[in-house]
Amino acid sequence: MSEDYEMMCGIEIHQQLDTKKLFCSCDSRLCEEGTGAHYRRLRPTNSETGEIDRAALAQFQRQLGYRYQCCDGTSCLVELDEEPPHDVNAEALQTALTFSEMLGANVIDEIHFMRKIVVDGSNTSGFQRTALIATDGFVEVGDRKVSILSVCLEEDAARKVETKNDEVLYRLDRLGIPLIEVATGPDMRTPEEVMEVAFRLGTLLRATRKVKRGIGTIRQDLNISIPGGARIELKGVGDLKLIPDYVRNEVNRQRMLIRIKDILTERGVAEVPFDPVDVTGVFASCESKVIRGALDDKGKVIAVRLPGFAGVMNGDNKTLRLGSEMAQRARTKGVKGIFHSDELPNYGIEQGTVDALREYLGMTGADDAFVICAAREKRARDALEAAVTRANEALVGVPEETRDPLPDGTTKYSRPLPGAARMYPETDVPPTTITDERLQWTRDNMPEFPEQIEGRLVEQYGINQQQARQIVRQSNDELFERIAQDRAMAPIAATMFLNVFSEMEHDGIDLGVFTDDDILGVFALLREGRFAKEALPALLREMSTGTAAEDAIRKLGLEAVDAG
Repeated sequence: MSEDYEMMCGIEIHQQLDTKKLFCSCDSRLCEEGTGAHYRRLRPTNSETGEIDRAALAQFQRQLGYRYQCCDGTSCLVELDEEPPHDVNAEALQTALTFSEMLGANVIDEIHFMRKIVVDGSNTSGFQRTALIATDGFVEVGDRKVSILSVCLEEDAARKVETKNDEVLYRLDRLGIPLIEVATGPDMRTPEEVMEVAFRLGTLLRATRKVKRGIGTIRQDLNISIPGGARIELKGVGDLKLIPDYVRNEVNRQRMLIRIKDILTERGVAEVPFDPVDVTGVFASCESKVIRGALDDKGKVIAVRLPGFAGVMNGDNKTLRLGSEMAQRARTKGVKGIFHSDELPNYGIEQGTVDALREYLGMTGADDAFVICAAREKRARDALEAAVTRANEALVGVPEETRDPLPDGTTKYSRPLPGAARMYPETDVPPTTITDERLQWTRDNMPEFPEQIEGRLVEQYGINQQQARQIVRQSNDELFERIAQDRAMAPIAATMFLNVFSEMEHDGIDLGVFTDDDILGVFALLREGRFAKEALPALLREMSTGTAAEDAIRKLGLEAVDAG
């Protein structure tokens, strides 16, 4: 990576623990169905400093209501916030202490839980309980040490099921599952290094043997900034292999915004006042489906002038994309989108209509631009106000914000970046003193580190060092060892994990469809001679479509293979 790609990045990893829930004895598993629908509306409260967090306030202003489904065995009155939390789960706390020691971090003498304000509905109480466990650790990746700022223990949020109009439905099965949150310093300097640190921390967490596995059990947040830019949080990155793409795209996005700022500064553009104009009449004969649909729904077309903004919303061969940023802000107000002058005529809006609109708005300068929204009047005005706010933020560069990852490696706006005004004390959970004796017991009972596991796999099962490293890195070492109890199966299992699975993944096959029991069952059939080892790739591909192993063997004509 060239020095031109100057950046700083830190990671926060959230890993679910495989214990009971953090503050009750409910099981920590997900359910297919929920029952009931308990309704809440949430509002932000003042922090310890007496301030209201800006991210919580922005969420509250969306005016959403929330319904919650319960699940048998996985939720109780604690999750509904109808009963105080019970004692903190001892196994979860011990796992957090063990992981902290693995990072060489300084464990806090007395553990205090705090309340972190969260009013997006994912917590019935309006806050998340979190405790600082340790600080000042490190993790080694290659020849570098990356600092660990903190290790925390907290509860996971409720699971969103659907959103309809102004109401969000959550399921309480996930709420309260223990999470370890580990935060690094902003020490990473290349996109690839960010991915390697994420892999290393994930491998260390799994080495505790106390974490959940599978899709959704571990989530990464990336904090990225460049010189002249701002800290941007990418929330909930799931696929580690996409991390370099997310980092590169965010660096390029911030560069683009800095360039836009420079252009606006050179033009002497001043802050744009929010001065909406009803221009419905201009679009009376417009054939655009979007415009017609809004007008037929008793909506209006509202416009706002943007003096000096021409060419930065979708210009220079579409490399300047402020319009996309404005549209993302507008959508938080419930509209499908906006139109701006850099992209018109288009979408059924013809040049004659554009010219008429410019004349109606009194636009004479070559650099003058406009933005319009077609929707119910209040919603259209609110959306344009958000878009204009975003346009004005372009005058100072890159605004701090939280963004959501998209499957193509890009991101979209979510909400303002949370500030410090979101924490206050938890009065229902007593503090826990961490004694020297407990820390010594933790050090005396440490799990194997990944390197130790790799060495043991090589020694016990005859695979090579590179195979062992990849199996551990992919978190398949436990399953591999269960298969490799029959030493004859070890090389076949290694080939499956490193070659067959890799090829399937390359072909777009979701390996998440396989459970450990599925794979163990396949190797049991292989030991019985039900199919030849050469047929394993074809068998697994057939099973990935939902076919059971026995049925796949018959379908592929493998049942006649001679056991001898």
